[in-house]
Parts: sequence; C-alpha cells; structure tokens
Amino acid sequence: MADSRQYAFEGERPAIDERARVSREATVVGDVVVAADASVWPGVVLRGDVEPVRVGTQSHVGDNAVLHASTVGEQVMVGHGAVLNDTAVEDGALVGFNSTVTESVIGEGSIVASGTVVPEGYEVPANSFVRGMPASVTPLSETTIDPNVVFETYSSGDYTNLAQRHEELFE
Repeated sequence: MADSRQYAFEGERPAIDERARVSREATVVGDVVVAADASVWPGVVLRGDVEPVRVGTQSHVGDNAVLHASTVGEQVMVGHGAVLNDTAVEDGALVGFNSTVTESVIGEGSIVASGTVVPEGYEVPANSFVRGMPASVTPLSETTIDPNVVFETYSSGDYTNLAQRHEELFE
C-alpha cells in the first residue's frame, strides 16, 4: 500500500529502507532517511524541509514524536511525544517521553529523562543523565542509574522485534 503521508519537498523525497517500519499514520516530508530496522510509529512527524532528518539503524521514534531538521544515530530511542528541533542525538542515547530538545547535541549513550526541556546550545557529553526544566546534566557514573538496565528495558532490539510483529500497522 502506498503511503499517502509521505511527501516530497522541493524535489526531495523521503528514502525509507525496505527493512524499516514506518507507520502509514506517520507524516514524512522532504529530505528524510529512515535506515534499516528502524521504526517510526503512528502520529510521528519527520519533517526534512529546512534541513534533513535522519533516523539511524535500529532506532525507534515513538508515537506522536516530532523531528524537524534533526539527526538520530543508531540504536536510539525517542520516546512518545518527544520534540527534536535542529538536534543531533548520538548512538545509543535515549530521549524520554514528552521531552523537548532544541538546537542541541545529546551525546552517545546518554539518557534524557521524560519531560526534560533541553534549551538551545546544550552539548550533552556522552554517558550523561539529563533531567529537568531547564535541563541539568550529570555524568551517569555519578548517579544510581544503571544504564545497562535502562537500555535493556527500552532496548531498540526489542522495539525492532515489536515493529516486525505489527503486520498491519506498518503496511
């Protein structure tokens, strides 16, 4: 089934790997690339008009998230309702539900807590825990958080499997 919610913008069309899962209820516009084994869930908006949007291998963008002019590395989890604007999220990071990240970089292996607001200009170091409004950054090593448990709980591998099991949602 052709997805009527994929749109060209100024000659640029979305490029979705044949092994990626993009819900027919997601809106994908312009210069957008979704890599293999990634998933884009219902209500998501990926808008690559001003700058490209990239979703890396085995990364997952949860329901109703919005990515504008942003890059998500490999094995990244973007939670439901998150908003990323002109942002880079490096490999293995997790951006929690309803977080807002603007013109920032989220370092590899970092965790952004649900509801966090990361304002313009933040460069979060690798393996950090980010929380609050506005965000405060703490090295994961200085917290009681076990990142292995968090990433296992929200494993992008589990989401890859879940997306593959949704036969009708990703037709």
